[in-house]
Amino acid sequence: METSKQPSASIPSELFGPESLLLDNQLCFALYSASLTMTKIYKPLLQKLGLTYPQYLVLLTLWERDELTVSALGERLYLDSGTLTPLLKRLESSGFLRRQRASHDERQVIVSLTAAGKNLRQQARAIPQQVSCSVECSLDELHALTKELQRLRAAMAGNLA
Repeated sequence: METSKQPSASIPSELFGPESLLLDNQLCFALYSASLTMTKIYKPLLQKLGLTYPQYLVLLTLWERDELTVSALGERLYLDSGTLTPLLKRLESSGFLRRQRASHDERQVIVSLTAAGKNLRQQARAIPQQVSCSVECSLDELHALTKELQRLRAAMAGNLA
């Protein structure tokens, strides 16, 4: 019998009244709608580079650390290989990265940046500043919010069955 992991600090159910089912009281909707809005902010900035938002995330990861396995890249981005592989194929056909089998283990595919992929980093340098202007927060507020969302993600991941 499989049991789901219970949160370590539960909130008494009597504190959840009918208003707990209002859309604007849902954490999931706040995160979802904020994510959609953030993607809309990025879209015109990334179109200038010929990228989609998920492709940009792949490149950010590779700019941080080049030559990653597909599985390491997927873990870092929280993406499965079925989602990641088409992204990588499009980035490869655009000339920004290459995929090749690892010599020590042919089951692993190593993803690395091409010169064009490395050069694209310079063109993307202005994007974080442009996005920060759109969110109307101070740099300290942005860092604090990012850290809090990372903490929330880790807590939720720790409670998955």
